[in-house]
Amino acid sequence: MTRIDFYVFEGEMTAHDRVICRVIEKAWHHGHRVYLNCDAPDLARRFDDMLWQFRDTSFVPHGLSEAVGETGDADVPVLIGMNADTVAEPDVLANLAAEVPATVSRFARVIESAGYDDQTRQAARSRYRYYQERGFPLHTHKLGR
Repeated sequence: MTRIDFYVFEGEMTAHDRVICRVIEKAWHHGHRVYLNCDAPDLARRFDDMLWQFRDTSFVPHGLSEAVGETGDADVPVLIGMNADTVAEPDVLANLAAEVPATVSRFARVIESAGYDDQTRQAARSRYRYYQERGFPLHTHKLGR
């Protein structure tokens, strides 16, 4: 069954985004292929930029999917897009969308954020309840900066 990991972090949006990049980097270092699911092109492009510069010594090979308006390389270990339901070889899903993708159970693991403001935290609570009601194994990780 798909493992769901919620990451809790107190901080503003930029610090939150850096934490998500660190979690994605860790998954990639462990040999996972990650699909970063966004619900808007500007969010996808923001993470495309962040994955290049969130830390001076980091390099996370990634690309944007065609759904964002650029030709994505399906062979990159981290693919950023807006439709997790179309991922051919699901491994790890990093879900930054407000909703849970319909095909979430195809992934071995899901990385979820607990949010950074009232709106994103409320959406995270809703996703948590969704997973809980369907019996997914839930894990919570409290992180510092």
